[in-house]
Amino acid sequence: MEAENSRRKFLKNLSAVAAGSVVASGNAMSMDTPKEEVIKQIKPLGFQWETQDPFIFCVHHEDFFPEGNERMGPKTGLEGRQLGQDFIIKDGYRMYHGRQVPGFPGHPHRGFETITLVRKGFVDHSDSAGATARYGNGDVQWMTAAKGLQHAEMFPLLHEDRPNTMELFQIWLNLPRKSKMLEPHFKMLWSEQIPKKTVQDEQGRNIYLEVIAGRLEHETAPAPAPNSWAADPEHDVAIWNIKLDAGARYLLPAAKAGTNRSIYFYEGDRMHLNEQELAHYHQAEVKADSAIMLTAGDKPCSILVLQGQPINEPVVQHGPFVMNTREEIQQAFADYQATQFGGWPWERIDPVHDRQAGRFARHSDGREERMG
Repeated sequence: MEAENSRRKFLKNLSAVAAGSVVASGNAMSMDTPKEEVIKQIKPLGFQWETQDPFIFCVHHEDFFPEGNERMGPKTGLEGRQLGQDFIIKDGYRMYHGRQVPGFPGHPHRGFETITLVRKGFVDHSDSAGATARYGNGDVQWMTAAKGLQHAEMFPLLHEDRPNTMELFQIWLNLPRKSKMLEPHFKMLWSEQIPKKTVQDEQGRNIYLEVIAGRLEHETAPAPAPNSWAADPEHDVAIWNIKLDAGARYLLPAAKAGTNRSIYFYEGDRMHLNEQELAHYHQAEVKADSAIMLTAGDKPCSILVLQGQPINEPVVQHGPFVMNTREEIQQAFADYQATQFGGWPWERIDPVHDRQAGRFARHSDGREERMG
């Protein structure tokens, strides 16, 4: 009963935080841009980053958690927090919906995919299909919620003798109408499997490329989840993490005509896109079928690139559900109340693994992956 009450409160809170509205065709802001303009618009980044169709949004979590206690929660700093709904940075971190361990206890999704890129720290995953995992430090989880799945994403603080910095991106990628009610699925893109390449500019300065989806510099990312919009190369979906040495220059190649491309500048002091300066923690929507010169400032600069051909279908988002009509959203809530999307097979709503578990994934079909 306690777990069910917690789940209902969490769903209510999540709906309040992430409720959305109808978008006629995708979710990019419409604007009249002259064809010759490569930089369409520049906007500051908040906690939730704006995206273009086929993406729904992206969140950048960066938390400087302290040493962990015996339960793998913060050893200090819980006083004065609104535990269960803590989204304000205090002492360098948030607890999110966690009460003992930071993170997101069991909650439902339908109609889209979550792609979770963990740069630092670890995530403990558990879901209503019986799958579970621990991944981090460069790993990526690609989860297709499709017709409905509950999952928990907890951030265990494994180190008791030093701080536990957590940094991750979670990207919501939409599914087309034909795929929204297929079976759920998740796969791991382990750090060791993700292509990474270093190239140099004409002055010998390094540019570090990480290809999570799509293709860049003759490097092809591992296949995404099978029913993803990204699974078809014609959809030109790419997720690239790019770091430039101070002063380095890199020509980002052109994409297909009709592709939407956004560049998110999240680390560094300043940089230029062609001749346009881009301030730290700003995003640029750019003309994707034109190559664009990236130039780092006086410090190393890191960007995340999201691109893809738009799905061009109506989008209705309410909290954890993303469908095409309001009636489908209402049906999603009714189905969740009736079936719990398969129930919750775990003893806790916020399960975490043993401190020494290592990186692993156990899939709903019993298949296991162990990465140590």
